[in-house]
Amino acid sequence: MRPNQLTISAFGPYADRTVLDLDQLGTSGLYLITGDTGAGKTTIFDAITYALYGEASGSQRQPSMFRSKYAAENTPTEVILTFTCFDRQYTVRRNPEYLRPKTRGEGMTTQKADAELTLPDGTILTKPKEVDAKIREILGIDRSQFLQIAMIAQGDFLKLLLASTEERKKSSGNCFRRSIFMNCRKN
Repeated sequence: MRPNQLTISAFGPYADRTVLDLDQLGTSGLYLITGDTGAGKTTIFDAITYALYGEASGSQRQPSMFRSKYAAENTPTEVILTFTCFDRQYTVRRNPEYLRPKTRGEGMTTQKADAELTLPDGTILTKPKEVDAKIREILGIDRSQFLQIAMIAQGDFLKLLLASTEERKKSSGNCFRRSIFMNCRKN
């Protein structure tokens, strides 16, 4: 999986709509995110992980915490990730539950959490559970495996090194779709 473009709106410290065109960084799909403390590096990890799996990259952050305290009340909170997997391009959009101004009348209302996945053939999945299942099917890995092999956050590299042989085998097997080769070997 290679992320192509990440759009963040009213998410974490990003008050306005911010577009990160990762294709400008090359096509290797390997990126190093650096910066000062508080610059928003973890938010980028959270945004990608949230777009794909509906959860943050770390266990201490919940989706209800994603709404930017710096955003205008009427700015929607959402994450849009366009990514390529096996030469096919997908776009996933998610928004967490958050308070927004009512469209009619005074006061605030709750914007429900939502997810949408656009497949290469133009089909759009709009049910969060369908989106979750299809993302796992496309990538072939779940969130915890993704965090171990695709997005290693600061401090988590040691977890990968210390993982049991079974955990590493499971992660690498799913990542490289080892089951295909194992089935060929059996036949």
